[in-house]
Amino acid sequence: MAERNWAGNVTFRAARLHHPRTLDEVCDLVAGAPRVRALGTRHSFNDIADTGGDLIALDALDGLIDIDTERRLVRVPAGIRYGDLAVQLDSAGWALANLASLPHISVIGAVATATHGSGDANPTLSAAVAAVEIVDGTGTTRTVERGEADFDGMVVGVGLLGVVTRLSLDIIPTFSLRQDIYRGLAWERLLGDFDTITSAGYSVSINPDWGGDSSNVRVKSIATETVEDLHGAQRATADLPFAEGATDRSGVPGAWLDRLPHFRLGHTPSFGEELQSEYLMAREHAPAALEAVRSAVGADLTPAILHGTEIRTVARDALWLSGAYETDTVGLHFTWKLEPEAVHALLPRIEEALAPFAPRPHWGKLFRMPAEEIRPLFPKMPDFLDLRERFDPDRRFVNEWAERVFGL
Repeated sequence: MAERNWAGNVTFRAARLHHPRTLDEVCDLVAGAPRVRALGTRHSFNDIADTGGDLIALDALDGLIDIDTERRLVRVPAGIRYGDLAVQLDSAGWALANLASLPHISVIGAVATATHGSGDANPTLSAAVAAVEIVDGTGTTRTVERGEADFDGMVVGVGLLGVVTRLSLDIIPTFSLRQDIYRGLAWERLLGDFDTITSAGYSVSINPDWGGDSSNVRVKSIATETVEDLHGAQRATADLPFAEGATDRSGVPGAWLDRLPHFRLGHTPSFGEELQSEYLMAREHAPAALEAVRSAVGADLTPAILHGTEIRTVARDALWLSGAYETDTVGLHFTWKLEPEAVHALLPRIEEALAPFAPRPHWGKLFRMPAEEIRPLFPKMPDFLDLRERFDPDRRFVNEWAERVFGL
């Protein structure tokens, strides 16, 4: 098997790739495999899904979505992509409160890695999970609901607890948003007005200018009125260059599924040939953390290595391995050129600059922090490791990534 991840920087070592169609097939595969990992849409940029044993892809797993209007929940097969789920929900008059920038990613992969969208009041996508159906390391199916023992440790499981086969997610009535771009935000205003800038819409993200003084701000807002000036940044007009595959940024209101993501489902997401890194810190540290990165490596964050940087806020949650666990958070995301050696050489310097702010790495992206630095960042890490031993006593789901990142 010579399968690769979406970015092309990881070649999976597994000897076999399975596409089970039923829950019983998943149980049998797990029980019969000494080493196994679940595989989503391969949008992780590290070897989190890799294994020397068997890979289980969930794209063929049977099961329709089931909307419970009274409880405001949707039950879904875990392998479904957010973009496909969104179309079905919207046609029934329902929505998810948040989406990541790419609708191409699977629910199972996004939830397992605490992937997020943006918004001061919007938590990670994982926080929308109300129930988990999982096949543990013994091949046994378990279902755990929000509020039950182990639930907060299970949702962001980074693939170490089992193969998640179905999930129940919170839903809300469908809604509309507009998306506007503001150009020319001065660095001084970015740092000094950070909180009011990020609260300017339902979802706000900032693209900082490391070498100059002209950052951009993307505001996704339920409001219909037009705001031309945002802390000195000017709203881009209709002549805004429209990136192929990007969602509409002209300020015209549209359905939530067409505005919350940055990119459209039917197109290659983002830049295609790229790598990504992200670090999440307590939101109050944002100005100091940005200034620290600019001072330490700003001169090296050039178009030769970097496509762009995005700053997003994430509301706190109660999930043990979430980057926003019990902390309102700011995420500092880097989209790199496909230059692995140069990126890996720069990451330790970024991590050193961010170290005073206790940065938690995004599990599905590139980072260099060792286990001894990562484990203290998550107060419930000892409880999660105990949970892992109970769910997977034979270490079927442990791989090289887990050994390196968790010290297993």
